[in-house]
Amino acid sequence: MLASLLPGSAHADPGHRFSALTFNIHAGIGVDGQLDLARTAAAITASGADVVGLQEVDVHWSARSRYADQVAELARRTGMHTFFAPIYDLDPEPGRIERRRYGVAVLSRFPMIRTENHLLTRLSTVEENPVPRPMPGFAEAVVAVPGGPVHVYVTHLDYRPDPAVRRIQVAETIDVLDQDRAGARQLLLGDFNAEPDAPELARVRDGWSAANGPQGGHTYPAPEPVKRIDYVTCSDALRPTRAAVLDSPASDHLPVLVVVTTQPA
Repeated sequence: MLASLLPGSAHADPGHRFSALTFNIHAGIGVDGQLDLARTAAAITASGADVVGLQEVDVHWSARSRYADQVAELARRTGMHTFFAPIYDLDPEPGRIERRRYGVAVLSRFPMIRTENHLLTRLSTVEENPVPRPMPGFAEAVVAVPGGPVHVYVTHLDYRPDPAVRRIQVAETIDVLDQDRAGARQLLLGDFNAEPDAPELARVRDGWSAANGPQGGHTYPAPEPVKRIDYVTCSDALRPTRAAVLDSPASDHLPVLVVVTTQPA
């Protein structure tokens, strides 16, 4: 699918074209149930993406990912700059010394000028009887893309069928984006856990371009996806030109790659 949609190279060129990938990596666990972060890194590298938003990333989290620092390992395997925005930062498990962290990450072939881990209202998945409250895990990295900096945001919205928390998260997301919106080049990448016509995504649909490729852009569950819940969206200072949902056995989600062209500032 990629070969039929994209040119031979998706890297930034003198016309200020670059490519963005969003990928929920499921902590490196593929459709075969096997942990294989090398396979995850290979999928990222093969995509040719210049900037990448990742969800469900473990840093010394648990035995499911062998307590690895997945951000450091992906940096080493891809050669990209990284920024990790943990949602959870917990005490070590008994017998271990590393803090347990889980969240989202930005990878970039270009240097990062500034990074920030923004708060969103969340309903914790690790607390008993949680109540919605502000928690971190909404990443922003200002990336030095040729032609001018791009604000890259990576998010992972609430997964529950009840859209109440997602609705709050979308409103808070737009508030963060609006702080930099005037003329800024912005990308919002992530697992929104909602399909395009979901009412709670209305404010993202308003004024933002989303490109997810043909056949509805279905991304979940791999390998036979029936839902579109993973997105690459951009502000009007960027123009998506080509898109593809990539085949990959590396996760229970499929990655989405979009080629973006910068508009005049």
